[in-house]
Amino acid sequence: MIELAPDRIAAAVGAAEPAPETEDGSRPGRAVIDSREVGPGDLFFGLPGANQDGGVYAAGALADGAWGVVVGREHGAELERSQPGARIFAVDEPLPALQHLARAWRRELGCPTVGITGSTGKTSVKDICRAILPRRVHASPENFNTEIGMPLAILAAPPETELLVMEMAMRGMGQIAELCEIAEPDVAAITNVGPVHLELLGTFEAIVEAKAEILHGLGEEGRAVIPEDEEALSPHLRDSLEVFTFGPGGDVFALSASREGGRTRARIGTPHGEADFEFPFSEEHNLRNALCAISIGVALDLDPEAMAARTARIEFSRLRGERIELPGRILLLNDCYNANPISMRAAVENLAGAESEDGRRTVAVLGGMAELGPQSGSFHAEVGALVRDRGIDRMIGVGDLARDYSPDAWAPDADAAVELVAAELAEGDVALIKGSRSVGLERLTDGLIARMGEGEPG
Repeated sequence: MIELAPDRIAAAVGAAEPAPETEDGSRPGRAVIDSREVGPGDLFFGLPGANQDGGVYAAGALADGAWGVVVGREHGAELERSQPGARIFAVDEPLPALQHLARAWRRELGCPTVGITGSTGKTSVKDICRAILPRRVHASPENFNTEIGMPLAILAAPPETELLVMEMAMRGMGQIAELCEIAEPDVAAITNVGPVHLELLGTFEAIVEAKAEILHGLGEEGRAVIPEDEEALSPHLRDSLEVFTFGPGGDVFALSASREGGRTRARIGTPHGEADFEFPFSEEHNLRNALCAISIGVALDLDPEAMAARTARIEFSRLRGERIELPGRILLLNDCYNANPISMRAAVENLAGAESEDGRRTVAVLGGMAELGPQSGSFHAEVGALVRDRGIDRMIGVGDLARDYSPDAWAPDADAAVELVAAELAEGDVALIKGSRSVGLERLTDGLIARMGEGEPG
C-alpha cells in the first residue's frame, strides 16, 4: 500500500490535482507498468517504450480496476473525457514521474536506505542483507535495479518497512547517480570493481568512476562500505565520509572459517565485537559477500550477534549458486544468471576446491562473457587456462564467445548443449553451469532436469 493521498501523488509526479478524495479514502496498492498485470487498486504508469506508448493502455487499466493512471499529457485530455471521475495524473514524462513518486514514498517511510552496487555479488549481498539484518527489511526483488525497476521496488515497500535495501545496476556513466537521486541512500556499499561493461565504458578507470557515483550520492552523514583491497576507490572517499571496509585487514573480516557439507562456519570480527556465523553455503566468494552484508549491518549500528542468529534465513535469488541434485548423485551448480571475469574465476575456484574434495569428477559448462570489449578473447582465454590449471576434468563451451576458452567440447547455444552435456555427465559428477545472461543457460539447466530427472535444490 502506497499511503499517499491523491493530492500528494499529484504533487510528486508533477500533475494537476486529480478528482477529489473519495469517501473511502482509498490509496493505491502498488505501482504497475504492464497493463496486463493491472488489478483492482493498482496505480498504472503508462511509460513510453521503443515500440509502443504505454499510455494507450491506460483506459484498459482503468476498466480492469486500476486505482488511477499516470500518463503523458497527450493521453490525459482524452482519458478525462472518456473516463469522468477517474484518477488521471497527466504529466510531461511518465518515467520521471515514477521516479519522483518513489522518492516521495521513500521519504514518507523515513527509514534508513542502503544502496548496493558492484561488478559482482550485489544481488547475493542484497539477499544476505534481507535475511540477516534484524529489521523489517524490504529489498529489491530479483533484478529490480534499474531506473525503472528500482522505483517499482521502492513503491512496493509496505508502510511498516524499517530498512530499504536497494540494488543498483550500472550500464553507463551517470546511471548510479540517477538511482541515488531516487533512493537517497544512507549507506552505500560497493561489493567490488572489475572489468565489467568494458564494451560500454572503455577503461577500468571509467568503471571505477561510474561505480563511485554511489559514494558521491551519499549525504553528509552517509556511510560507505567498500572492500579493503579496492585501492582504486580511494580518490573517491571524501575526508568527512565514514568508511567501513571488509575482507582481510578490514574492519569486518573472518577470524576463522571452515566448510563442511555445503555450509560455512566462520567467526567474524567487527568494530562492534566478534560473533560466530553458520552460513548455508560453502563458496569462498559468498563468504566475502556475507562480510559485505555484515559490514552494512555494522554501518547501520546493528548487533553482530543478532545478525548471526538469522543466517538460516538466507536464500539466494534464482539462478545464483543453486545446487540441484540429479539422479545418480549428479550435482549441478546452477550459477547462470550472469558472468564476468571476476565471478567466473570465483566459480571455477569453487568447483575445483570445495566441490571436489571427495574426489568427484568436475565438469565446467561455460557460456561466453558478454560486454568485455576488444579484450574479450584474452579474458576468455585466461578463464580457460584457469580451468585447466585447477584440474577441472572436462570443460564444455556454449555460444560463440565460449570458443575462446578452448573447451574440450562445444555447443552453439544453450538448447544444443542439452544433449551434449547430458551425454557427458556421469554418476557422481559435479557440474558448474555459468555464463552471461545473454547465453540463456537456464534453458540448459531446465533441459537437463527434464531429460535426466526431477531436480531439487541441494
